[in-house]
Amino acid sequence: MSSATYQGNTAPLMSRVDGVGQWLAPLGLRVLLAWEFFEAGREKLQGSNWFADLGDKFPLPFSLLGADLNWTMATWTELAGAVALLLGLGTRYVAAALWVLTVVAIYAVHWPSEWSSLSQLWQGYAISNDGFGNYKLPLIYLAMLLPLMLGGAGRFSLDGLISMRRAPVASAAADSTAWGLVLFAIGTTVSLLLPWAGGALAIVGVALMTWPRRRAAALGTFASA
Repeated sequence: MSSATYQGNTAPLMSRVDGVGQWLAPLGLRVLLAWEFFEAGREKLQGSNWFADLGDKFPLPFSLLGADLNWTMATWTELAGAVALLLGLGTRYVAAALWVLTVVAIYAVHWPSEWSSLSQLWQGYAISNDGFGNYKLPLIYLAMLLPLMLGGAGRFSLDGLISMRRAPVASAAADSTAWGLVLFAIGTTVSLLLPWAGGALAIVGVALMTWPRRRAAALGTFASA
């Protein structure tokens, strides 16, 4: 028996399951999110525009666009995004666009208008609005979109098919710049809802992105001294 065969048969079961997970793990997220966003987009397409009733609740820059344009953008982002998620096409970019849409929806519709403590804010973690907001469902959507933004659609997708036809690219380790970019992107959107938490994440992200340059500059100064 060859060493390769021996090692393959004795590999830990969970390590072998990883190969299956690359095909199936993101699929459930994509299907469920595709259904939810398609339903939301279809309701907007067939219904009347109620964004005007929100007044000035949209954050910048969406507050400058008007109710009709925001309604159209939200409708087609949800419909087209749902189809793209189902097919697994441009998944990271689509998930990022739906992330922004969901954060704006939480800010404008589901977030409590007033809260003075985290315990009071937590009462808005609900499906129905009893006067404290109802951000539970969109928050779950954000948690489901995050792995698609960071990990992609998986192999059972058009993205996976396209990547297999390309020359293989070695996986890069997550360095400080990558961590910084992710934290900055998440922080800037979260800051709409929790300015202190989102701002802290964004600041840490900027620090991580600039750290390699500052370190390289310091080493260069030290070497030339």
